[in-house]
Amino acid sequence: MRYDVLIFDLDDTLLDFDMTEKNALHQLFTEFGLPNGVKDYLPSYKVISKVLWDDLEQGRTNLAELKVERFKRLFLEEALDINAEIFGHQYIESLGREVHMIEGVEEMFANLSGCRFAVLTNGFKVAQHARIGGSTLKDLFEVIVTSEEAGFQKPQMEIFEHTLDKLKVSDKSRVLMIGDSLSSDIQGGNNFGIDTCWFNPHLKKNVTAIQPTYEVQTWDQLVEIVKKQEVDVK
Repeated sequence: MRYDVLIFDLDDTLLDFDMTEKNALHQLFTEFGLPNGVKDYLPSYKVISKVLWDDLEQGRTNLAELKVERFKRLFLEEALDINAEIFGHQYIESLGREVHMIEGVEEMFANLSGCRFAVLTNGFKVAQHARIGGSTLKDLFEVIVTSEEAGFQKPQMEIFEHTLDKLKVSDKSRVLMIGDSLSSDIQGGNNFGIDTCWFNPHLKKNVTAIQPTYEVQTWDQLVEIVKKQEVDVK
């Protein structure tokens, strides 16, 4: 088997982050006394959050700043009298209680049972470990790396090197990085010199110069790729 080490992104690859985010925010906004929950603020929040996550990928901010700054900006824009630091801390805890699997994930792992699995995520340590631990996937991964723990984030090459070091893998040709983000998962894998697979279930158009080794819309297609490599090598 050529690819016997599969590294997965977490959010919107294995776990549904859109639902996680919406549910966690709605719960908190309700607890903070806003009767409509997050309904009135979600579009603004998503715009602010995307800007800051893009800044993180480019090294213009860090996770500690991002955790609070996104809510500072939102509450200022919406004239809400809420403490952003308290809200940001509770939001991370709320995220950890939300576990929503992407369809087909469990079957995919069962069909690739001969491989070694790892998770590489730019998310927060507490939330990501809690979500994985609350899922049926919790015993599958040899290594779980968060950017908060590693001190680097995708697409920086250092976080990929850190992950392979923890896996004790030196042969990059054995490794496939799978994720939904061209700018972090695919660009990072490309930069590091490993093959990449863009998980694109919504058929987004790639308008960037970033080219994955493979593109799949379903997990069955990933299984086919890995199994085909196994046949070709034999």
